[in-house]
Amino acid sequence: MFSIIQAAGWPIWPLIAMSVVALAIVMERFISLKTSKVAPAHLLQEVLTVSRNNVPAPDVVTQLETNSALGEVLASGLRAINANPKCSEDDLRATMEGAGRVVAQRLEHYLSALGTIASAAPLMGLFGTVVGMIEIFGSQAPGGSTGGNPAQLAHGISIALYNTAFGLVVAIPSLIFWRYFRGRVDAYLLTLELAASQLARHLKTLRK
Repeated sequence: MFSIIQAAGWPIWPLIAMSVVALAIVMERFISLKTSKVAPAHLLQEVLTVSRNNVPAPDVVTQLETNSALGEVLASGLRAINANPKCSEDDLRATMEGAGRVVAQRLEHYLSALGTIASAAPLMGLFGTVVGMIEIFGSQAPGGSTGGNPAQLAHGISIALYNTAFGLVVAIPSLIFWRYFRGRVDAYLLTLELAASQLARHLKTLRK
């Protein structure tokens, strides 16, 4: 492996750094975007059951807030009712929407960096290819003769090919995981939006 890196020349080092960062982001996102941490399956139903007759006490709301991202959004609505029992439905929805935006920003954390790596890696590979081509032309003897330094010529070719290949190796998985996480976040945000809307309707019925 080290011999390949040596053959690829110095332009491959930025690509290696990109690959390490991309791998770290992918691992972190897999951990942070677990369903249990974002939107547990039965949490909404449990909240509706607990608040069937009245709004839960503040300590219960605080416990809900620390449960998950969905719990944080739902807790913001319950806390608004506890703070102002006459809170209008529009104000209630606005409060939960604000909490949802905060959660959305957290769910999308690092995704822009991963997308940037997916876009930049092929360009960095192309840059390495250009450097390799410069090496190739530099290996030609001056004066227009066809002779040249074979070792330098081979080195230029290896730089061009290895960097092109490694750029694609970094970019393709990064793009795949970016699209995967992007779709997963969008699905979570829809779940949070629907749950908040259902809780708002429930609280409206509860106060009648």
